[in-house]
Amino acid sequence: MLENEHIVCISYSTWEGPYTKSVVQLMSLLAIKNKVLFVEYPFTWKDVISTLRGKQNAPVARMLGFKNRLSVKDTTEKAQVNQWVIPPLLPMNSIQNLMLYSLALQINTFIYKRSIKKALRRLKWENPINIFAYSPIFGESLSGKLPEKVNIYYCYDGYPTDRRGIKSWKADQRYSKITDGIIVTSDYLKEQKISYNQKVATVKNGVDFEVFNQKAKTSVNPAEKRRKIGYIGSIDQRFDIETVEFSVRNLPDCEFEFIGDVRNTAVKSVLELFSNVRFLPPVKPNEVPERLNQCDVGIIPYLCTEINKNVYPLKINEYLAVGVPVVITRFADLPEFSEHVAFASSKEEFLNSLIEVLKSDNSEKIKQRIEFARSNSWKARAELFSKEVSSFIAMKSSEKVKK
Repeated sequence: MLENEHIVCISYSTWEGPYTKSVVQLMSLLAIKNKVLFVEYPFTWKDVISTLRGKQNAPVARMLGFKNRLSVKDTTEKAQVNQWVIPPLLPMNSIQNLMLYSLALQINTFIYKRSIKKALRRLKWENPINIFAYSPIFGESLSGKLPEKVNIYYCYDGYPTDRRGIKSWKADQRYSKITDGIIVTSDYLKEQKISYNQKVATVKNGVDFEVFNQKAKTSVNPAEKRRKIGYIGSIDQRFDIETVEFSVRNLPDCEFEFIGDVRNTAVKSVLELFSNVRFLPPVKPNEVPERLNQCDVGIIPYLCTEINKNVYPLKINEYLAVGVPVVITRFADLPEFSEHVAFASSKEEFLNSLIEVLKSDNSEKIKQRIEFARSNSWKARAELFSKEVSSFIAMKSSEKVKK
């Protein structure tokens, strides 16, 4: 287990935001017994301009050095995480010319490296554990260029070429081969990574059980109340519009509520035509449990695609921790949930599952879901994550001795 270590998390996500993030949950818990530096999402000059125009909310003052790049974030576990904001990088994702892309990457790597080393000097850290969270391009380009006890790739999603681009996809493969260890969030993703690197461990997503359990159900909602079928989270290209529309059309007496950022506008354009559908903006993470408590069913209607096979949805344990029954499309292999979640392989089966769950739910089933979610807490996941990182450190030390 990790204790009294210095951990640098170079993340492709921000610390704050409307949704629960696995990397933020894990780093918050690792900070209880270790010192953690969270390197914020690498914003570019494009983000600076967009923020100045009022279209975005990037930390421009800190990016440009007008305010302190280093700040301290308090966690719910009464620990503290150091947050570092690097200078703005050159936007490079849209560059098609390989020579220009390579030049931009070299410049950005230099900026990244210099900034992180500056943070380490300020903190007086010398031999940290470096964790690259869903950032294979910089994981590869910064490998060997920063002080490190061990280099870990935390990959919590797959890399489809249509979403992140061919460059990210290739960098993911190359970086997977050279890193000291890989931690993934699904067994399917582990099977993919193990072909590049034998040092792969699975740490699945969890739930902030204590927070969600405070709003847990004790019984089903009154029969006279209109049934609510809810979805909370980003509404993006993974969303199965056809399946959901079929259920909305055939359950006119049920209210369908979608809370989250609508990134796939086709979803809203199709479903908002129905009078029993409501779209609401994202809510803060601490507001999610109360919203879930009001639902009779929680749904996860993802398309059954090759990339979605990688997904272990965060919201599945959040629904269960509040006692809400879950109906989910069979987009991934999640056998551990078979006794507590209804899986559907077609739109007809999805609809029938909703009808059955609404009809058969009771207090005993609610208790069983809550107890199952308890075993999937973020605390348990963080302990496993810590154990796996310690194992990678031991393996690296053993390899050095053999050499």
